[in-house]
Amino acid sequence: MFNNILIIGCGLIGSSVLRGSFAKKISKNIFVHEKSKKNISVIKKINKKTKFLNKLDGHISKMDLIILCTHMSQYSSIIKKLQKFTSFKNIITDTSSTKSNIVNLINRNKKINDIFIPSHPIAGSEVSGPKHGNKNLFKNKWCIILKNKNKIKLKKVENFWNKLGSKVIFMNAVEHDKIFSITSHLPHLIAYNLVKTAIDFQKKTKKNVIKYSAGGLRDFSRTAASNEIMWRDIFFSNKDNIIQSINIFLKNLNNFKKLINKKNDKDIIKILKSSKKVRKQIIDLKQDISKPNFGRDIF
Repeated sequence: MFNNILIIGCGLIGSSVLRGSFAKKISKNIFVHEKSKKNISVIKKINKKTKFLNKLDGHISKMDLIILCTHMSQYSSIIKKLQKFTSFKNIITDTSSTKSNIVNLINRNKKINDIFIPSHPIAGSEVSGPKHGNKNLFKNKWCIILKNKNKIKLKKVENFWNKLGSKVIFMNAVEHDKIFSITSHLPHLIAYNLVKTAIDFQKKTKKNVIKYSAGGLRDFSRTAASNEIMWRDIFFSNKDNIIQSINIFLKNLNNFKKLINKKNDKDIIKILKSSKKVRKQIIDLKQDISKPNFGRDIF
C-alpha cells in the first residue's frame, strides 16, 4: 500500500498498528518515533525490521502516511514540527478519541489542512504500553474517519484501516464527539467515580471493602485501570459534551433515587427490563459475545 509509514508514539495503539502493518505488509518500510527508551527496547523486539526516527525532521517528507498515536496533549507540539516538513504528497491521520479539538488544531495549522484525515479506531484496553499491543486489536472493530474533500487521500486512509481489520464508517467531528461522550467517555468517568466512591467508603468505615468486590465493582475497576493521561485529555477535550452527558446521568440517577425511596415497583421494573434490551442489542451487533461473565473462565 505504501513505501514508508511513520508511527508517532508506540504504546498500546501504536504498537498494535506496528504489528498489524507488518503482518498485513502494509508498507515496505515502517518507521517509529518514540521518546521512551523503555518502549523503544520493547519495540525493537516486536520486529527487527522496524526503523526509528529519533527526531521529527526532514525525513518526514518521505513518509507516505503518518499516524499519530500519542496522547492528545502532545498533538500541538507534534503538528508544529510536522508542518515544517510535510507537503501535499504526505498523509497524516491519528487515533484520538475526540475530534472537534483535532479539527480546530488542524484549522490553526493551515499547511496540513489538506493532508490530515482524522480517524478514531474504536479499540483499546485498560492496559497500556507496547508489550500489550496486538496485531488483531482492530479486527472487526469500528474505525471512525472524518469526512474530507480530498477523496484520494480519504480512500487511502480508509484502505489502511480496512487492511488492519477495521470496519470503517464516516462522520463529522460534532456527531462523533456527541456519540462517544455517551458510549465511551461517560462510562469511563462513571467507572473512575465508582471506584473512588468505594475507596472513600472504605476510608470512612475503616473496613476493607475492596476485597469483597463483586462482579460489578470488579468490572468497573477494569475500566478505571485505563491510562490516566489519555483519559484526562479526553475529558478536557470533549468537556461540553461530557458535561451534558453527566447532567443526563444525574437526572436519571436522581430518578432512580426517588423510585427506590418510594419503593415504586412498577416503574423501576420497567426501567430495569428496558435496560436489558441494550445488552441484547450490543450482542446482536457483534460488539460483544453472549457467554456469561463476558466469556471469562470461572475462578
